[in-house]
Amino acid sequence: MAVYNLKINGQTKQVDVDPATPILWVLREHLDMPGTKYGCGVAMCGACTVHLNGVAVRSCQLPVVAVGNKEITTIEGLSENGDHPVQKAWLEHDVAQCGYCQTGQIMTAAALLKANPHPTEAQIDTAMSGNVCRCGTYVRIREAIQSAAKQQ
Repeated sequence: MAVYNLKINGQTKQVDVDPATPILWVLREHLDMPGTKYGCGVAMCGACTVHLNGVAVRSCQLPVVAVGNKEITTIEGLSENGDHPVQKAWLEHDVAQCGYCQTGQIMTAAALLKANPHPTEAQIDTAMSGNVCRCGTYVRIREAIQSAAKQQ
């Protein structure tokens, strides 16, 4: 076990965990932050996506030891009031069906728009291609991202 001081959503959180513990489990089990979801456990579905210094990463395969001084942003920290342009667009376009993958989808979309405020449809599809939605809401996801891009 080792003690880590993690920068999460603008706050420093201290945890005492095995260095190989994935950030997903640090968030969910040690810090009681259940917004980041477990999907596949092998970084293929995107349900566990968080931002690491603003870049979308899969938290299920990111060991706590690899984080260092980098800032982690989770769905809980994307906006205080749930009013990030992507979150608002998700509601406007009624994206979620079962909702399970949506936190990862939203985090990936937010990172895309931060890096590229006005992406083309092809760029959206490429950026979102690693996020699986079992309900198949891909058309609404793309429309919501396009709408959020216009609101920035």
